Amino acid sequence: MARIIITCGKLCSGKTTYSKRLAGELPAVHFSVDELTLLLLGPYPGDVLDEYVEKLEAYFFEKSIELAKSGISSVIDIGLWTKAEREAVRKFYRDRGADCELHYIKVSDGEWRRRIDKRNRDVEAGFTQAYYVDENLLKKFESFFEEPSPEEVDEIVDSTET
Repeated sequence: MARIIITCGKLCSGKTTYSKRLAGELPAVHFSVDELTLLLLGPYPGDVLDEYVEKLEAYFFEKSIELAKSGISSVIDIGLWTKAEREAVRKFYRDRGADCELHYIKVSDGEWRRRIDKRNRDVEAGFTQAYYVDENLLKKFESFFEEPSPEEVDEIVDSTET
């Protein structure tokens, strides 16, 4: 049976690594918001990023249902940083008669900071295509990230194992 799996977790928590690996193992189609926004907007998207993220997520959700009806699984690599977002995603799929699984990629604070520093160094050196996480973005993120409770998600993944 086709599965729809959606990641949630902090930026730089290991969601992309996990979701790509999982998509290969299932097999499944892998959807990544960051991958497409970087392609469409480049590394400095400015104020339009949130609008693009919202539109891409809606597109991925619809496509995942279409694929599931064809017997193809999907792994959607996004953040779902708030409880309200997670509830809205569950409702979206439920209203369409589809099931989805939320996989929370958990990372310790120390490991999270280490990964952010590493990503930033790699971005500056041109080794990777990813968003640079400056202090403003970090503060914005920390102000609204709500860690999911075990009841909100179907699986909790220790990102040190991804």
